[in-house]
Amino acid sequence: MKLKHLSLFTAYLALLSSPLWVAAEDVHKGNWISWRGPLQTGVSLETYAGSGELDPEPVWTDDIRGRGTAVVYNDRLYTWGYRGKGPDLEEVIQARDEKTGDVLWEAVEQDIYSDTIYDRYSIGAPAIDPATENVFVATTFGIVTCYSKDGEQQWQHCMTERFGRLTFPNGRAGAPVIDGDILIIRGVTSYWGADGPARDRFFGFDKNTGELLWSSTPGVGPPFLRDSSMSTPYVETRDGKRVFYAGTGCGNIVCVNVNDGTPLWRYQISKGGVNSSPVIHGDNLVCIHGKENLDTTEIGRAFAIALPADYDNTGGEIDPALKGAPRLPADVEQWRNRLEMFTSSPTLVGDKVYQLTKTGTLYCLSATSGETLWELKLANEQLHASPTYADGKLYVPLFPGEFFVIDVSGDEGKVLQKIHLDGNCIGSPAICNGRVYVHTTEKLYAFQIKNEGITYGEAPAPVYPEAGPATKLTAVPADVLLKSGDSQIVKIRQTDANGIPVGDAEEVSFAKFIPPTAKVKAEMDAAFDGNTIAAATDAKLSAGAWKATSGDLSGIVRGRVISNLPYNEDFESFELTGEGKEGPFAYPPLPWIGARLKWEVRELDGNKVLAKTLDRVLFQRSLSFIGDPELSSYTLQADMMTDGNRRVKSVMGLINQRYIIALIGNANKLEISSNHERVKVAVPFPISAKKWYTLKTQVTTNEDGSGTVQAKAWVKGEPEPEAWTIEFDHKNVHKKGAPGLFGFSPQSQKSVFVDNIAITQN
Repeated sequence: MKLKHLSLFTAYLALLSSPLWVAAEDVHKGNWISWRGPLQTGVSLETYAGSGELDPEPVWTDDIRGRGTAVVYNDRLYTWGYRGKGPDLEEVIQARDEKTGDVLWEAVEQDIYSDTIYDRYSIGAPAIDPATENVFVATTFGIVTCYSKDGEQQWQHCMTERFGRLTFPNGRAGAPVIDGDILIIRGVTSYWGADGPARDRFFGFDKNTGELLWSSTPGVGPPFLRDSSMSTPYVETRDGKRVFYAGTGCGNIVCVNVNDGTPLWRYQISKGGVNSSPVIHGDNLVCIHGKENLDTTEIGRAFAIALPADYDNTGGEIDPALKGAPRLPADVEQWRNRLEMFTSSPTLVGDKVYQLTKTGTLYCLSATSGETLWELKLANEQLHASPTYADGKLYVPLFPGEFFVIDVSGDEGKVLQKIHLDGNCIGSPAICNGRVYVHTTEKLYAFQIKNEGITYGEAPAPVYPEAGPATKLTAVPADVLLKSGDSQIVKIRQTDANGIPVGDAEEVSFAKFIPPTAKVKAEMDAAFDGNTIAAATDAKLSAGAWKATSGDLSGIVRGRVISNLPYNEDFESFELTGEGKEGPFAYPPLPWIGARLKWEVRELDGNKVLAKTLDRVLFQRSLSFIGDPELSSYTLQADMMTDGNRRVKSVMGLINQRYIIALIGNANKLEISSNHERVKVAVPFPISAKKWYTLKTQVTTNEDGSGTVQAKAWVKGEPEPEAWTIEFDHKNVHKKGAPGLFGFSPQSQKSVFVDNIAITQN
């Protein structure tokens, strides 16, 4: 039975439901298993007998830096922080004893590739799946990992190498969201085929296996001025669908089907990214942003929009040029309040919205009308952190390092306590079992709420819609990656119109499929035998789509084949059938990740070479990956040249095992880096524009986890030097990573050219 419109009671349940929901029996143990708590609104279900005063002396502290929110489940506290400096900086997920704070286990990841600056790490939160007790974390630089409750890695994706995630100086990552068996992750990506253009995308993974279920591009255009978004999805059931809402880097609030990633609608509000996470109040969505409004020259607004009554017929229009989800009309806006906040999210308590602004003022708004009920000046500035509510009080961390407890039970806000913390407060508090956990850029704090007993409210279970008749097929995984000689089972499910699984499909046939809108008409060099897809040992580097058919139902699965080593590419076989600004061109190999709009094959001086494009400032810093993310111990070599002159040149480089080895044209040096504030060493090397050089790279790993990054460069055609031009010893060397190309054209002025790529096993 399709739930066409929720009753008031069911709507209330959907309002309170959480993507990381807590069953009634779990609530009484006390848990806080997602960033915004059990109600997705920053609200605790606990009430306290006695004074409820916060003891200003912490129960315990730990000198681990962080900018996110702790989560708690079954007497374990999970935190995501960072430690170390320079090349030794690392992000750390830690499991602790909830009472003592003692570390039970930890897992470490190092920064890779990113241009993140100013220690912008660990902005977000881990997530816990109560069904399995597994813990999920998405690092600042795009590594998504599932751990067991005992710290054993279950699966992992490097989103950069596998799905073309881009990195940005702001380092925003947000928090994973789990709904049922689906893990939702977001990021700005440039992948392959139709997903080649840089867009803010959402990905749905099977939480148990890490298999991709769907990817979704609900917004329009690239993120505005590199505005990646950290808005964490809010999940509910409405109009018979399981859906989520979030802000995007292109200035939209979007609604997406959780089960299959179908974009349902969008509402554009700003010319920049929406980073705050929305909340749902009845039939309205409430949020805030801090960029220029689309319809005025004012900066920022808190607002509410009416949710459509029918999610299949929203009345919105699709822009044929921008595509994305249907755009809702402007008149869905119910109210707006001229507040400005870039990242802090609203906290919803009943009919009141508590919102911090960038000037450090706390506002209490009517969720129904948007009217300001009261305001309270707390500091001169605020960044990221959102208030948390429990038992009539708001717990408010402020960026300067002040932590406030505010009584909001009356008609005005009243400051009860002000506690100074070491470092800056950027993460939101978590409240569990009478304790308040706050992470700063210097420490993790655990404070006790004085009480004579705790009453635990019950979080209503989410209302999941029932499945209808099967209307289509979906593949698991939806996107296959094979090396030559590999095979993989592709499960085919029958699903209803809303993507809800109905059952496994039987007697499925597969046929190669080329979308009529495909820019590159290509097929995957593989074959299906039953539900197993295999690539022969001599299979070519290739990519394509398949159409699965079972009776009257059908669906699409995409895939890539990447070559085993050795791999060589001189581009001479490419046919220059396209016509661009620089003349005839061909797209780079389709299976390369993030390459299509960053590079193109052109003729230069009688040879075909790869040239960096200059028509997208977003891609002035370009990383493109050629092969297997699990590859290690290989040598990568290529010929490279920068356009320009004595004053203006670009950067040309290779990516080897998560290190960027580059010839820096303007600085005349050969450099090894991973993050420029972490791993960055260089030696002088004279570089002339319009002159070809050969660059050779290699990474070796030692038994103790250390290793050496080596590179040499010389003028093309001259004898190869015997010695390495530069060597860097890294105490915690990156153990694996896809080979790739790196190009940086400041302000997209001068191109980079590449030829004669060779990858061999050490």
